[in-house]
Amino acid sequence: MIGRWCILACATVLVTLSACAPTLMTPGPIVGEARLTDDAFVTADGARLPLRKWMPETGQPKVIILALHGFNDYSNFFKEPGLFLSQHGIGSYAYDQRGFGRAPHPRFWSGTAALVADLKAFARAVRVHHPGLPLYLLGESMGAAVIMVAMTEVRQPKTEGVILAAPAVWGRATMPWYQRWALWLGGHTVPWLTVSGRGLGIKPSDNIEMLIELGRDPLVIKDTRIDTLYGLVNLMDAALERATTFHAPALILYGERDEIIPREPTAKMLAQLPTVAAGRRQIAIYEGGYHMLLRDLQASTPWRDIAQWIADPGAALLSGADKRPLASFVAKDEGMQ
Repeated sequence: MIGRWCILACATVLVTLSACAPTLMTPGPIVGEARLTDDAFVTADGARLPLRKWMPETGQPKVIILALHGFNDYSNFFKEPGLFLSQHGIGSYAYDQRGFGRAPHPRFWSGTAALVADLKAFARAVRVHHPGLPLYLLGESMGAAVIMVAMTEVRQPKTEGVILAAPAVWGRATMPWYQRWALWLGGHTVPWLTVSGRGLGIKPSDNIEMLIELGRDPLVIKDTRIDTLYGLVNLMDAALERATTFHAPALILYGERDEIIPREPTAKMLAQLPTVAAGRRQIAIYEGGYHMLLRDLQASTPWRDIAQWIADPGAALLSGADKRPLASFVAKDEGMQ
C-alpha cells in the first residue's frame, strides 16, 4: 500500500512540474527576409529589434562592429564605446536582443538558438549594407556567450574577429550542486517568480554614477524571472562547453574584480581554448576591472585596446593587460578553491 502511495505521489509531482516548465518565447514562422531599417533590425519572423548605431562624423567607416549587450541590458550599453570608436573610423551597430530592452516579449527568454540565429542574420544584413568592410563581433557578458556559440557552429557568421568582454561562461559544470538543484526546482515549479541581485553586495562596476543611471532606466530589467535565469544558464553551459572548439580570432577581456562571472569558470574557459596560430588570440586581464569593463571608470583603457587590436591584431596592447601569463591567472583561481 505504501509503495502505491509513493508511486502516486511521484507521478503527481512529475505532472505538476511538467505543467510549470520554463516559458520559452521562440520565434514565429518566417514571413520575409531579415532586413535593416533606420532604427530596427527586422528578423525573418517579423520581430522588430530596436537598433542603435554610431558612425564616424566625417567620411565612411573603415571597420564595422556588431555589439551584443549583456543580460537584462539593451543596445544603449554601447553608447560610450561606440562614440569613442567612431573617432577611430570604426562604425558600430547594437540591437536589443529578444526579451530585452524594447524588443518583443521583454523579461521572457527566447532560447539560445533564437539569439544565435538573430546574430547570424544581423551579420549577413550588415555585410550587405557595408559590402567589403571588415566586420567584427563584440559581446559583453551574455552577448559574448551568444557569440561563442555562434562562432562554434557549422555555419558561422562571416567575420574578421570577435571581442569578448567578461564572457558569461558560468555554466553548471562550475556551480555547486545546491545551486544547480535550486535553479532546476525554481524553473520547474515557480518559473514566473522574480528575483533580483539587491542585497547581495555584488559590485558590477566602480562607476557609481553609471550604475545609478541604469537603476533609473526603465529599459534595464531589475527583477528577473526564474525561467529566464534558467535559460541564461543554458546559454552559459553551451558557451563553456564550446570553448574547446572556439578557433575564431579573438580579443578576450576580463576584469580581476569581476563579481558577476566568477574567476573559476572564466579560468576554466580560458584553459580549455584550443591552441591557435600566433596573433589570432589575445587575452587581456585588467587588474582593476569589474564585470562592466566597457563602462567602468577606466573604460577608456579597454576601448583603446579594442581599437588597437582591430588595427594591429597580435601587437602588444598599450594597456599591457595582455602581458600577464595565463598560467598565473588559472593558478590563482585554483588557490582560491
